[in-house]
Amino acid sequence: MQDISDWLKEKQITEVECLIPDITGNARGKFIPADKFVKEDSRLPESILIQTVTGEYTDAHDSLVSPLDADMFLVPDASTMKSVPWAEDPTAQIIHDCHTRDGSPHPLSTRNILKRVLKLYEDEGWQPVVAPEVEFYLVQQNIDPNCVLQPPKGRSGRPETARQSYSIDALNEFEPFIEEMYDFCEDQGLDVDTLIHESGAAQMEINFLHGDALSLADQVFTFKRTVRETAYRQGIYATFMAKPMEIEPGSAMHIHQSIIDKETGKNIFVNDKGEENDRFRHYIGGLQKFTPAAISFYAPNVNSYRRFAKDMSAPVNLEWGYDNRTAGIRVPDSSAQAKRVENRFPGVDANPYLAFAATLGCGYLGMKHGIEPSTPNPGDAATGDIDIARNLEHALSLLNSCPELEEIFGDVFIKAYSAVKEEEFEAFNRVISSWEREFLLLNV
Repeated sequence: MQDISDWLKEKQITEVECLIPDITGNARGKFIPADKFVKEDSRLPESILIQTVTGEYTDAHDSLVSPLDADMFLVPDASTMKSVPWAEDPTAQIIHDCHTRDGSPHPLSTRNILKRVLKLYEDEGWQPVVAPEVEFYLVQQNIDPNCVLQPPKGRSGRPETARQSYSIDALNEFEPFIEEMYDFCEDQGLDVDTLIHESGAAQMEINFLHGDALSLADQVFTFKRTVRETAYRQGIYATFMAKPMEIEPGSAMHIHQSIIDKETGKNIFVNDKGEENDRFRHYIGGLQKFTPAAISFYAPNVNSYRRFAKDMSAPVNLEWGYDNRTAGIRVPDSSAQAKRVENRFPGVDANPYLAFAATLGCGYLGMKHGIEPSTPNPGDAATGDIDIARNLEHALSLLNSCPELEEIFGDVFIKAYSAVKEEEFEAFNRVISSWEREFLLLNV
């Protein structure tokens, strides 16, 4: 706390945003004057950890948290403190860990879930290294939810009407947004690397430098806030919906991952000759076996499953391959020390803490249980059968039938997550869509 206090004084901070990631991966918390922040304990009601995306609570609320809506205790992580570059007054943002009254990590905190998985690796003497790729769309401001989304106008005054994959000129259409976004990222110390224009209209992708899994989850959490805020300032929206537009491809959060031996610093996926070893194969085997049960962490919303279509550049089955972007599990070309696996299943709407925990957890189970993968697919994997869940309800049923993931994540968290997501699925199911009115109203 002394380091935080000294930093707040050095930066002349007057207000602090106390942040915790909720189950969606978005920020909950409160503002506290800086002078009071360093003197008082911070608390929040634990029920905010199990709110649905609509702000509702589940019928299982009282069995998951205290019926008294008791407080949990917040512990600031000094490594996450950053200035808020868009704030008018000098403001800091600090991500907090959630603890129960007895000081234990709160079992419903998604940041604690990732720490729980990382502890499994630590006990083996291993350290995961990840590098996320974050895709998102820029769209015109959309006040009426009944209206379809449209690409925004760029500097030319015209919206995009054609696919512009990797186009530099298409990126330059949004130069004011890009420049301010990079400035904000630099101010916050985010390890953003390359920016490309993806295949969708006004769709972009930011790649992060590889690093520690918890730090990168914190950075993705912060980056999403940053991009939304930058877009607001430019009079447009940025959306991290997995499939925001019918005719455009979805947005993913591909996760590159490798594991190093903490003592030697060497990649555990290769032997002394630089050749792929059993751990490498078993890691892929774990991803193949447990991805069906973990898919709700990669696709956590009802909209997420619209992305999984054969003609939308998203994986639809459990195939893996070398430098094969049609497969859900890809092994990029690399040196022996950089040998890694890319998980292409997660959508950008995923909570980064849970997506990282899920992919690392599946790989860990593969290594511990010696699970052999299938043979690599050298062709178009998308032509195969769809063998992942196509809706949230099915995905949750698979999760609740997997004792291995329940043990890794904790049964309390699995119950809470399932209850929240089931409530969201039922809320969505009550809505009658325009498609139903158009094709069923007078035809059935």
